[in-house]
Amino acid sequence: MDTLVLLTLTGLGLGALYFLIASGLALIFGLMDVLNFAHGAFLTVAGYTAWRTAETVGGVPGLLLAAVVGTLTGLALAVVVELVLIRRLYGRVREQILVTVGLSLAIPAAVQTVWGADARTFPVPDALSGTVGVLGARVPVNRFLLIAVAVLVLFGVQLFLTRTRYGLIVRAGVEDRAMVTALGIDVTRAFTLVFALGGALAGLAGVLGGIYFGSLSPHQGTSLLIFAFVVVIIGGLGSIPGVALSALSVGLVQQYANYYAGGYGDLAVIILLAAVVLARPKAGTDSPLLRLRRALTAPRAQSAGGTA
Repeated sequence: MDTLVLLTLTGLGLGALYFLIASGLALIFGLMDVLNFAHGAFLTVAGYTAWRTAETVGGVPGLLLAAVVGTLTGLALAVVVELVLIRRLYGRVREQILVTVGLSLAIPAAVQTVWGADARTFPVPDALSGTVGVLGARVPVNRFLLIAVAVLVLFGVQLFLTRTRYGLIVRAGVEDRAMVTALGIDVTRAFTLVFALGGALAGLAGVLGGIYFGSLSPHQGTSLLIFAFVVVIIGGLGSIPGVALSALSVGLVQQYANYYAGGYGDLAVIILLAAVVLARPKAGTDSPLLRLRRALTAPRAQSAGGTA
């Protein structure tokens, strides 16, 4: 029982981290139709700036300041990339992919040049480095921190999209940018705001990723981005709650499979992705589950008709 509780809460913490990364990716990809492969690089740079801040200040104040610095670093990087590069490439998917993939390779290489290729231990305060007892299991305290932050981000992003003027402008601009522009609304400024928000979430995820894993490496953001893409594909591009549920599912499946299936957590996530993609119906077609149900019930219906 204690092992199951530990795996479940750890999986929820990992899912919360995936959601923090995937939520920013879903905003940029789902709302603005920009495939940003540099999202993981934002996370890496923010994680390293937060690590340097936390190491310099120390303690809980250092961690709080590191969270602010990391979030602002991700936001600043996203704004610069959007203003200098992405703004010229809206509607040009191939160029977007080439540019963001190039950034995803160049930025971690620059980080490695500055801070080296070895992993850096992330300074975690004593208040977050211990464990707490839950139903007989000793669960790291930082897992609950990640879960709490993810819940706050979920509600905050939903409020931004549904209750704020800029959220409504972005959603309308995605549907019909020309019409919104004709109404005298600057859609470009709203898109920059969304890109900045996605970068800020990546920066926050970089800080919390350092807390979760206890260390940082130049290519950590790139590896986490792979799972973020999986989460976004499973959860759907236009649904932040769907992304949240998908992140929790991926985190739990990965943790359970790593323990019960001999370390095949990554493979289990890929199998989950394949199952969801194959089961998802295409436009104008029925899902495989519905077709299977019809195939199973068709002989009964024919038999009943014959008997009658």
